Amino acid sequence: MQKNNLLIEIVTEELPPLSQKDLGEAFAKNIAQSILELKLIESLEYETFSSPRRIGVLVKQVLLSGDNEKRKIKLMPAKVGFREENKPSDALIKKLDSMGEGLSAIKNLELVEEKGQFNIYLEKSFDGKSLYEELPQIINNSLAHLPIKKLMSYQLNDGWTTVNFVRPIKNILAVYGDKLVDLECMGLKSVMHTYGHRFESKHDVLAIHDASLYEKVLLTEGRVIASFSKRKEKIKTDLNEAVKKINNKFRAITDDKLLEEVTSLVEMPNILIGEFENQYLEVPQECLILTMQSNQKYFPILNDQDELTNYFVIVSNINPKNSTNIIEGNEKVIRPRLADAEFFYKKDMAYTLKKYSENLRSITYHNKLGTQHDRALRVASIMKFISKKLNVKNVTNFENLALHAKADLLCLMVGEFPELQGVIGRYYALNEGHANDFADAIEDHYNPKFSGGKLPREQMGDMLAIADKIETLMSLFSIGEKPTGVKDPFALRRNAIGLIRILAEKNIPLELDELLKTFYPNSDLKSLNELTAFIQDRLINYLKDKGFTPQQVEAVAGEMPKTLDNILERANAVKLFSQLNQSEDLASANKRVVNILKKYNSNNMETIDPSLLIENEEKFLFKSLNETSKKIREFVKAKDYDRALSILINLKEPIDLFFEKIMVNADDDAIKKNRHNLLIQLYKEMNCVANISKLST
Repeated sequence: MQKNNLLIEIVTEELPPLSQKDLGEAFAKNIAQSILELKLIESLEYETFSSPRRIGVLVKQVLLSGDNEKRKIKLMPAKVGFREENKPSDALIKKLDSMGEGLSAIKNLELVEEKGQFNIYLEKSFDGKSLYEELPQIINNSLAHLPIKKLMSYQLNDGWTTVNFVRPIKNILAVYGDKLVDLECMGLKSVMHTYGHRFESKHDVLAIHDASLYEKVLLTEGRVIASFSKRKEKIKTDLNEAVKKINNKFRAITDDKLLEEVTSLVEMPNILIGEFENQYLEVPQECLILTMQSNQKYFPILNDQDELTNYFVIVSNINPKNSTNIIEGNEKVIRPRLADAEFFYKKDMAYTLKKYSENLRSITYHNKLGTQHDRALRVASIMKFISKKLNVKNVTNFENLALHAKADLLCLMVGEFPELQGVIGRYYALNEGHANDFADAIEDHYNPKFSGGKLPREQMGDMLAIADKIETLMSLFSIGEKPTGVKDPFALRRNAIGLIRILAEKNIPLELDELLKTFYPNSDLKSLNELTAFIQDRLINYLKDKGFTPQQVEAVAGEMPKTLDNILERANAVKLFSQLNQSEDLASANKRVVNILKKYNSNNMETIDPSLLIENEEKFLFKSLNETSKKIREFVKAKDYDRALSILINLKEPIDLFFEKIMVNADDDAIKKNRHNLLIQLYKEMNCVANISKLST
């Protein structure tokens, strides 16, 4: 049967840059998926196109019409469809009529027994779907289901018809092979032409005589790279080559988010290099980088020491013979931005962080929680407690550090660049002569700022970050400001994940439960328990994101651990243990022990009396347990959790024999109690690293 490539392109006014790629991908996928469902293609093989003024798709090897087919359609239960003497009921007759079938179809009905009852089926022939007939609806449905955050209403040329779309549509291209697909959509009729680059296209209108030639015609005649991914790759390649021409050791900061946004702004990228005066390099480079990236969409250039240079990359959408005017224009635009940053920096330097911190009393943290000054003092108290628990030998004034950490909130620079909280504080602290770990802690206490973000550098930063995040969680939970659904205005989920990452990934043996109970602002036990559960939920998600199975996560975090240091090592040990052949049997045995001990009225192990071990199997288990326990304790102390779990294999045989031959609940109370104590000891050793009963399926 006839197959050909199908091309659909929608030309619009300039699309929103931040959503252009998603719009193009969703449009292409929706159309290809719909065609697949109609059985006009065998697989989802298509190319996606998107640029500032277009979204499109090329679906490969599409049938013009599908095969006719027969399908069995379930109508209703037989007891509903037939009356006595097997006469069709009114319900069955109406159903057949709604399907365009008369009473003559009754002889073609089939009864099929399903789940204890007979159902009526009709085998019906269906004509294959026609591409030309179905395509208008496919395109309309695809456009209607695009991820558009805000629709725009506009009128068509008739002056009456109103259309809603992300931007006004100017042209609809629909070509099957080398033929026009004649359709109407969004008030426009399809054509076999499109439009190229707004300024550089060789022709006002570009004829597309064959769907397969679309990308080539747009590139050579229209000066447009229609593929988002190819355009992005060209920018990246050309950008790196341009930077190397300045200095082979230089490199551009190719932030992927910015790279995608710039790709959405141009149809034919032209890479140019601009520069600014060296005097601006005295300003903290993070400020300059941020203003270049956020405000101007430039790519800053670093030297081989990762220091900012006075060069930057411009990605232009036009490519004149002489680019001097473009470069000079961009240099002229960036200069006031850098001058503003320089002004803010010099103005801030007229005051000390101590001076700024005194004014924290004027900034409300929350109307129920006081000022930022109040909050800083609470953080200092928590930090002091942490330092004692961790036996930190440091003479730092924690109150001074906590106040200095929030002081830059009052700086002009942070007022202009809120993203630089902490970063600016670190610069100012160093300029004032504070120690490196003091200054680093000011910046690092906000870390990690996002999933996978960097952790604090040193112990001082760890403690301040932990104290700050704990205070945030406790204070806001205590007044009922907890996340609901997707809403999390105070970023408490991020704070909890950050807290977990610092404790777990830096192996800090801090007892969270003790810390929470010591500093929780009120006596509301319910909200404290909710906070603990909230942190535990984040911990579970964190471990799952690390690739551990739900059972492995349950084994190490099914109950909130006392501390989070070594939890990753424990989880990894459980993962390895679960791959052993004997692990399932040991986990099941452990589960059996748990169930037996649930009914025992004492959870406190008493001494096992060897003289009350009557049977050989319980003596064997006792002997094996004593031999294994010592080694387990040595391995756990050495934090060799893999070996601590793997040695449990030695207990498999004695455990199996014990449960096969021994009646735990013996008639003699002394023997029964002794056997319970033996199981308590067994449970303790088997769960030395994690609750392995959770691995049992």
